Amino acid sequence: MTETRQTTPVVDAATAEFAGQIADQIESFLIALRAIAREADGGRGISLLLLEISQVSLAGARLGAQQDFTPIAEYQPDVGPEADLDEMRLALADLLGGLDTYAFVFDPYVPEVVESQLSDDLTSIATDLENGLRHYRLGNVYEALWWWQFSYVASWGNLAGAALNALLSVVAHDRLDADAPVEEEELLAVADEILDSADPESR
Repeated sequence: MTETRQTTPVVDAATAEFAGQIADQIESFLIALRAIAREADGGRGISLLLLEISQVSLAGARLGAQQDFTPIAEYQPDVGPEADLDEMRLALADLLGGLDTYAFVFDPYVPEVVESQLSDDLTSIATDLENGLRHYRLGNVYEALWWWQFSYVASWGNLAGAALNALLSVVAHDRLDADAPVEEEELLAVADEILDSADPESR
């Protein structure tokens, strides 16, 4: 019996260029997220997280606007174990402190308020993105694009949007000095303390 071998399809130039751009944006986000967690600078970290999530969300939107990518095989090829991001998650939780826990609506058409932690959600986003990046680096371009696109629609796109909104709320309260109900004063005091620790030139 002749063994059937699966051949990797040739990637056309336009797809290769698009995949390279997405991979660069994702790699930049992962490097920045680790650096923010490692530096543990709360005030500067909030602003940088807002910037980095905005940029990686653009990559997601570009993926969402594309035609559906199709994986080559029924099952994902083995690209080794996931990166251990638990240390980063704990560092982000420590950096965010009282701002880590937040609430958001996952699906605005089925409104249900969900409580979560920014550190968990940012780590989940990073895990999804890193999985696709491992496929890309091993030459599985279509698999990488399919995974990034699928996980964007199914998971990390929503989490990125929620995290972006939460961080923007922190910045808005600080910049606009918005009035808040008494029960929010303690939380906003935490936000002010974190943001006030930033370098004045970055504000």
